[in-house]
Amino acid sequence: MQSRFGPGTEGAAARCVLDGPMNRARPHPHDVLIAGASLACGLIFWGLGLTMNQGTRLLHGAWVLLPLCAIAVLELGRRMYPRTALLLGTVCLVADQFTDGNLLTAVMFADLVYAAVLYGTDASARRIPVVTGVVTALSTIAFLIAFRQAEALLVGAVIALITVTPAITGSAVRNHRKAAEAAELRAEQTALLAEMDRTQAVTAERARMARELHDMVANHLSAIAIHSTAALSLDDPKTTRDALAVIRENSVEGLAEMRRLIGILRDDSGDLEPAAAPTLDGLGTLLEQARTNGLDVTLDDTRVPPEGPRAAVSLPAPVELAAYRIVQESLTNALKHAARGEVRVRLAQAEALLTVEVTSPVGAVDGPRAPGSGAGLVGMRERAALLGGTFSAGPEDSAYGKIWRVRAELPVPERESA
Repeated sequence: MQSRFGPGTEGAAARCVLDGPMNRARPHPHDVLIAGASLACGLIFWGLGLTMNQGTRLLHGAWVLLPLCAIAVLELGRRMYPRTALLLGTVCLVADQFTDGNLLTAVMFADLVYAAVLYGTDASARRIPVVTGVVTALSTIAFLIAFRQAEALLVGAVIALITVTPAITGSAVRNHRKAAEAAELRAEQTALLAEMDRTQAVTAERARMARELHDMVANHLSAIAIHSTAALSLDDPKTTRDALAVIRENSVEGLAEMRRLIGILRDDSGDLEPAAAPTLDGLGTLLEQARTNGLDVTLDDTRVPPEGPRAAVSLPAPVELAAYRIVQESLTNALKHAARGEVRVRLAQAEALLTVEVTSPVGAVDGPRAPGSGAGLVGMRERAALLGGTFSAGPEDSAYGKIWRVRAELPVPERESA
């Protein structure tokens, strides 16, 4: 049976069943050994004439073997029927007082008290130490009243030795076992939670790497697919040469991006982002590459103040990376799907919010110029969501006709003052 907490918890459960009162199959091997050894020692004591009780007794001779053998049989059920064994063992101990007495009968009774507390129910484990304490106290008082001698205290000490002491010992061992099993269960649960966290972290890292791979390579591969199609369809040496030049340039840049990503994956430094992650300062190069691929792109960056240093509009690295990738993927989609016309990229920053907007014309295009899976829009939406921002993409009507608008609003955390 598979445990709900993992493969390790069945062992603790099996141990509980084996040691507890629910296992009724057969006596435990240790119980058989205890019963056999105790009975053998008792017979040796009887053969040597060693008795416990002095004075006149009702039953002499071999009668002492009757309670000895009976309580030895009860020892076989010390785990299976702990409470029943203790009750019948009490009868055997009382019967032993009417014979010459055997030390092993008292020893086995003490073991039954210990087993009843250790293997019995929770109620028995709580009650037996209290009952044995009360019985010991009342017996001591009764012997003091009956004999009016201080030696009666020794009788009370003997009673406590075979009742209270094993009961307290059994309770301590039971509590220790419960604490150990609880600690083991907590450790197994902690290990399971750690494994779940590790799995979630691996899944999240795979998703992040998938976004990075898609955003870095999709633009180059789309340009290669479009220009290779043009080179194959046109019988013009100059056009073909220009298309091949663009193909080579995008191939080289795509391979460089791929090598950089592979370097990140092989790096064991633990950094989640590459040391040279792209920023918005590289938009000029990105737009120039898009123009080389055939897009008519313009940039409207209202973040730059009329006067003042560029540092006045610096952004946190995660925000810059997300904004850069959103612009890059939007240009890739425009290259695949947009009709001929101007593609506008706008960046604006108002207080703690960076707005990234890319618009491209929507016209009669005979299907996409390059195949796509739709993962680009999903990746852009995920990037915005990870920063707590918003994202939208879809066709709209404007003064320039029907356009496709991509808009992302990214929160900009306030920088702590030094």
